[in-house]
Formats: sequence, C-alpha cells, structure tokens
Amino acid sequence: MPAASLNAAGSVHPPSTSMATSSQYRQLLSDYGPPSLGYTQGTGNSQVPQSKYAELLAIIEELGKEIRPTYAGSKSAMERLKRGIIHARGLVRECLAETERNARS
Repeated sequence: MPAASLNAAGSVHPPSTSMATSSQYRQLLSDYGPPSLGYTQGTGNSQVPQSKYAELLAIIEELGKEIRPTYAGSKSAMERLKRGIIHARGLVRECLAETERNARS
C-alpha cells in the first residue's frame, strides 16, 4: 500500500493529510502571525514575539518526529527529544513573559 501510511494509532491515512495540515498552519502563521490572545501588539517590537512563537512551533513539530524512534529504543533520538523539550520549555517561558508584558502595556 504505497499511497498510504500508518499513523501512531495504527490507522491508515494518506500521507498528505498530516503534512498538509502542518504546512497549511505554517502558511497561516507566516501570513498572519501567531494568535494575539486577545491583546493587540504594539508596532515597536512585534517581530520578536512572532519569531519566538514560530520557533516554538518549529521545535514542537521536530519533537513529534523524535517520538517513534524514541519508543523504538534510539538513544540519540531520546537525547534530541530531551534537548528539544528543554528548549521548548524555555521558549514557552519567553512567550508567556512577552504576553504578560504586552498585556500590561
């Protein structure tokens, strides 16, 4: 069955389904930026939170690729997963701090 693949749950789906979703989301992000969470961002440094948010999304997407090899016992994938989680946690803190700063102003 070359036109389909198994997902983590074991069900069959066309390979373009998950890829189209992430690429469509990435396109939305590049067109409109991250969601504003109800706050309007000033024009001063509005690029910084968008780039941090985009970086966080990219890290999360990469983490998803390391899950299956980690379950299969790959030590290098496990180390990449650990480093990615640590990096993502730091980015989440930075994004939250930026959101709080924007909420106060």
